[in-house]
Amino acid sequence: MSSLATYIRALDGPILVTGASGFIGANLFKQLLAVRRDVYGVVRQDKGWRLADVHDERVISADLTDANATRHMIETVKPRTVFDCVAYGAYSFEEQPELIYRTNFSALAHLMDRLAEHPVAAYVHAGSSSEYGTVSAGPAEHDQREANSHYAVSKGAASDLLQYLGRHKGVPCVNLRLYSVYGPLEDTSRLIPNLLRQALAGSLPPLVDPAISRDFVHVDDVCRAFVLAAVKMHPDLYGQSFNIGSGVRTTIGELAELTRSLFDVSEAPACGTMSARRWDLTDWYANPAKASELLGWKAQIGLSEGLTRTAEWVRALTDSDMQLLTKKNANTRKRSVSAIIACYKDEQAIPVMHRRLTDTFQKLGVDYEIIFVNDGSPDDCAGAIERLSQTDPHVIGISHSRNFGSQMAFRSGMELCTKDSVVLLDGDLQDPPELIEQFYAQWELGHDVIYGRRVRREMPWFWGLMYKAFYRVFAAFSYVPMPRDAGDFSLMDRRVVGWLLNCPERDLFVRGLRAYVGFRQTGVDYVRPERMFGRSTNNLLKNIGWAKKGIFSFSDTPLTMLTAAGVVLLFLSFCVALTLIGLKLFFPDIAPKGATTILLAILFFGSLNLFAVGVVGEYVAKIMTEVKGRPRLIRSALIRHGRSTRLLPDGKVDAGWGR
Repeated sequence: MSSLATYIRALDGPILVTGASGFIGANLFKQLLAVRRDVYGVVRQDKGWRLADVHDERVISADLTDANATRHMIETVKPRTVFDCVAYGAYSFEEQPELIYRTNFSALAHLMDRLAEHPVAAYVHAGSSSEYGTVSAGPAEHDQREANSHYAVSKGAASDLLQYLGRHKGVPCVNLRLYSVYGPLEDTSRLIPNLLRQALAGSLPPLVDPAISRDFVHVDDVCRAFVLAAVKMHPDLYGQSFNIGSGVRTTIGELAELTRSLFDVSEAPACGTMSARRWDLTDWYANPAKASELLGWKAQIGLSEGLTRTAEWVRALTDSDMQLLTKKNANTRKRSVSAIIACYKDEQAIPVMHRRLTDTFQKLGVDYEIIFVNDGSPDDCAGAIERLSQTDPHVIGISHSRNFGSQMAFRSGMELCTKDSVVLLDGDLQDPPELIEQFYAQWELGHDVIYGRRVRREMPWFWGLMYKAFYRVFAAFSYVPMPRDAGDFSLMDRRVVGWLLNCPERDLFVRGLRAYVGFRQTGVDYVRPERMFGRSTNNLLKNIGWAKKGIFSFSDTPLTMLTAAGVVLLFLSFCVALTLIGLKLFFPDIAPKGATTILLAILFFGSLNLFAVGVVGEYVAKIMTEVKGRPRLIRSALIRHGRSTRLLPDGKVDAGWGR
């Protein structure tokens, strides 16, 4: 360890370890942190059980699949050495192809773009031996790869990207193709911890075909490879990949016999009683010659010693530890929620909203983020959001350059959210956050959209009657089936949000678009309370504007009514004309005389024409709004971790400004 400590001290700082809550990332992060203090670990949401003993100030919460979160993280830390241990798809239950590519490739591309703005001394990426696919029998790094899974394709693409950046862009980066890493802090459901836990109890678990082989390498050796790669970084290494394995082919049968010998297990191994993973191979081992030659690295911990070390960690786990790990693993598989709150004159309500949302999400036990959108509020909404984000990494703030309206505030949050679903709420607390629990239950039952249905409003009866009348007129006029008494307060699945964001209109009416995109929808009844703080910003004119927005966005009934009225009036005019001509010819004494009839007719048809022009003008105005192509909204700043970062027109951070 002393020689490793010497290498760690030689690293350029600050040091950033992404994926620090994972098995390899946590081991590496802790070993670095034991030697120096300018080390920061990046986790997706919370520290998790592996980093429970690490001080919060050393841990940064950032979802690296979110380009804005990545930008803000790099701007905040300005790292000189980066160890990237983020990965998704290595476990058999991680089967979502879109998330595999987004995590393993797209997030890497965003990260490297940001690092190009703040050059690093060394970037070391946790690749995988899975990149080789079926070419698994001691391949050299330059051998042709034959991918046999989405995970293999994504990791291979990542290594190709790093090769391009290193060789052609001069980026100091390397890719470590890791083989079967094992050791302390590994998920207890994985092969080695599960095998050792049962071996210590005098038995063996079910195992796959005994002929299937692995190249087992201890996590301490892997951590040493990361550090050596960073310390020895020079232009000849840029973009290179290295096999990090022992070079020893160990079959499952041999592993079982070694375990029996080390821990005095009399029970015969039950090989072949467990289904293999679809990518498991009989010849899977490393050729670490290149790592030995260029990095001076080779595995130092043999399998017997490594199993003994890992067994000490497994033996130290109590029953309560095992229950905790099981609970943590179960929680990570629950679907996540982004809450988006449109804030305007809601400075007092923001802390209350945060507390109630946090209580609700913690009760559900889900991964979550809370996005407050300061929509050009004249009070100190931005300051309130910034103060909350200092102590709660779940809180993200967006500030607009001016007031664009709640509909654009919701869109702004939806464009930046990263979770599996989105909940939209007004910042005045008239949408009770506790109702999200019922929304989530309906989502789990298979509904894609769950909206709040206002069965009663705590307001004067006249306004309540007007709102009910609007929703019924709106539903009657609309060419899309519209739920009655349903506002913006809703939970929407990620795929619904994706389709909603594909709708290009600038004069946005979210509740109408939500109905337009379809999918399985249901409502949850609730009583809408009065505003908790301040006075409502709505008035008669604004409510008329809302009615116009909804009707003219999702109905052509007004135009149809004008056409029908024109046809009817034309027919009546023709009949009246014939009648007057007949009276003039046959009964000249009783034919209408004077200007009254003419004036009434002119007034009636003139008013009708003005009304028709006005209706057509509303549609023309909406067309003008769309064809101008102006920005829908303008974000002036992004707030994370108590820091407000100013944004430029291209969405990049203004590096010369911050507070």
